[in-house]
Amino acid sequence: MEILLAILLGGAFGYVLQRLGATNPTRIIDMLTLRDLKLAKEILFSIGLATIIVFTYNAIVPGQAHFSIKAAYLGVFVGGLIFGLGFAIGGLCPGTSVAAMGEGRKDAIVYVLGGLVGAYLFALSFDSLKHTALYKTVILGGKTTIATGVTRHGHEYHALITFLPGIVTALILGLLFIYLAKKLPDRIR
Repeated sequence: MEILLAILLGGAFGYVLQRLGATNPTRIIDMLTLRDLKLAKEILFSIGLATIIVFTYNAIVPGQAHFSIKAAYLGVFVGGLIFGLGFAIGGLCPGTSVAAMGEGRKDAIVYVLGGLVGAYLFALSFDSLKHTALYKTVILGGKTTIATGVTRHGHEYHALITFLPGIVTALILGLLFIYLAKKLPDRIR
């Protein structure tokens, strides 16, 4: 049943990405170069709405939302820089490239294959990398979240904002993202 739900949600996510234009590398590069911020506004709005929904659901039905916090190692930030560079150069990321491949974009096929080759090479080199500073240098306390109340398998993650309940923090941040989405201009230049 879980695999069917994953396929349905993945298909719906791909459909939304395609309808928003996020499968078009030109639209993404225009966003990254600040020529057209409509996609950025849609992303900010989606993050805000999802934050409010997930944290509200987690407050109503504790432990049902799936939270998995990636540890903040130096390697995560190095990987993020590599990912961001590829995103800026190619105009696609893993999610948008699969959706773009689904609509028949040939450049997306190359992008997906490149991602698979990169993942394979990383898997081959992981044993020699796991003992380096990339995986030993912990930043921000390791597995850290912004709001309190984020748990997984009975373990509560360390929170950066502890003076407010998690749902309040999430509502404030979610509404802030939605506000930014509404106030951001369509174009800066």
